[in-house]
Amino acid sequence: MTTNAELAARFEEFADLLEADDVEYKPRAYRRAAENILAHPSPIADQLEAGNEEAVENIDGVGDAISSKIVEYVESGEIEELEELRDELPVDMAALTRVEGVGPKTVGSLYRELEIRDLDDLEAAAEAGEIQEVKGFGPKTEQNILENVEFARTIGERQLLGEARPLADDVLEYLESVDVISEVEVAGSIRRWRETIGDVDALAATESGQEAVESFLEWDSIDDEIESGPAKASARVGDVRVDLRVVVPEEFGSALQYFTGSKDHNVRLRNYAIERDMKLNEYGAFDVSSEARSASDSRTKSDDEIDDPDGGQRVGDRVAGETEESMYEALGLPWIPPELREDRGEIDAAAAGELPELITRDDIRGDLHTHTEWSDGNNTIEEMVDAAEKRGYDYYAVADHADGPGVVGGMGLSDTEILEQIEAIREVDAAVDIEVLAGIEANIDADGDIGLGGEVIDALDVIVASPHSALDQDSEDAAERLLRAIENPAIDVIGHPSGRLLNQREGLAIDATALGAAAAEHDTALEVNSDLRRLDLWGSAVQAALEEGATIAINTDAHQPATLEYVRWGVHTARRGWAEPADVINTWELEELREFLH
Repeated sequence: MTTNAELAARFEEFADLLEADDVEYKPRAYRRAAENILAHPSPIADQLEAGNEEAVENIDGVGDAISSKIVEYVESGEIEELEELRDELPVDMAALTRVEGVGPKTVGSLYRELEIRDLDDLEAAAEAGEIQEVKGFGPKTEQNILENVEFARTIGERQLLGEARPLADDVLEYLESVDVISEVEVAGSIRRWRETIGDVDALAATESGQEAVESFLEWDSIDDEIESGPAKASARVGDVRVDLRVVVPEEFGSALQYFTGSKDHNVRLRNYAIERDMKLNEYGAFDVSSEARSASDSRTKSDDEIDDPDGGQRVGDRVAGETEESMYEALGLPWIPPELREDRGEIDAAAAGELPELITRDDIRGDLHTHTEWSDGNNTIEEMVDAAEKRGYDYYAVADHADGPGVVGGMGLSDTEILEQIEAIREVDAAVDIEVLAGIEANIDADGDIGLGGEVIDALDVIVASPHSALDQDSEDAAERLLRAIENPAIDVIGHPSGRLLNQREGLAIDATALGAAAAEHDTALEVNSDLRRLDLWGSAVQAALEEGATIAINTDAHQPATLEYVRWGVHTARRGWAEPADVINTWELEELREFLH
């Protein structure tokens, strides 16, 4: 079965190839469709196979032309027009555009002028000094490309969480329907909600391992089988590798704990167990105290004596393993949420009874950073507000781009236009039950200024200020720039503080501890930008900032209604940073939030 993620990837590729050919307007429509397909709550292919073509046509941003292409791909596995574009521009678009500063148009130009098809061609041309000879390029651009090629190769090995997790959800849904499987969960980095993942790992409990593996390989979403055996199998679904491991039900909890990781967490936990005469591995928790050994020595070798994956054998009483909670309980610890398992103090906190009560999606009362068609969004103020109201939010802020450096396509608003938009927002606010706040996303320039006039600042409810340019500053300049913005009393939230784009650019080198301390001192919130390409701040940075007393805002940066769902990625990223509801300003009651903003 074709997954939503696979469909979305095809339309992103469509957009890239059209943009590379200098086609106007269409690329934006295809990108909008890709985002809505990826965010769609149910498998689109299932709806088509059930004969429900109208459901596809009703997806926001999907008209007749794109709808017909979706049907064509689901039915045949390809889109004729896309194949023609690939033939016209035979390049590794995904790899090339991972290089900082290389977009689809650049790829198109370099192919036409130098026949550059992949990263090897790009690197060779840069080393030979050929790129700077192409019209529109220069020595600085060429050097930047050369410096970033290796980074592009490295990040190409990992998928974005927001692209891989929907596939993982599909894997779980399918395996839960297999009769012989009694329990199933994802494991590895995707269960810890890391921002990028290598592959999708699934763990299933069953008494019929071979049958479970065979059922998995019968899933019609699988493109190719990589390998299989009686207890595990690997397959390719689209561009992602999916690994299934099966265990007997009584070992499901111990295997889930073991394969969720991280490695550092597991090593620390095993050492904690050893200090308490316990042994942990994927088969269970075992009491290896002298008393248990003596009792075991008097018995015939059985399940109490197991192979140790670290080498040798250990004898003892198996005291836990059926559930993951029991593995921690055997050590006198509460269950530790997967997002925290990175060896950043979570075991000591668990032992002291000080684990955080982590934020959940239900705690979010509103979104403070979203866009409309007034700048680079796709929908009207009314449409975005309606979508927020349907989500049950108490409040919602429109924060379109202000004019300034780094705004794509010069689509930022002037002071005059911002004042006009504020009036439009007030009119919408008066007509709905949800509280609609007038905001702006200002641009933090290289010196830390935001360039808004006093009249605009006074009229706005919330100002999000974000870096969009000069993202190659050294750490000292970046720190001074962000500190100056934090100290600006007009600014309420620092948006996507590093400016990074996952698998594309590293962004500013920030000191999250210093940033958090300054933000706490000046009552400025730091954003966890939930866009799947950003997740900025990230887990460890959130934790460092919160330890300094800072507050955060979990915002989606949504450019259309469907991407309000990106809050899912932001919440789990904040959980990776130990965030509790009180740490997040958009979990607060409106009155408390307004007091903070003013």
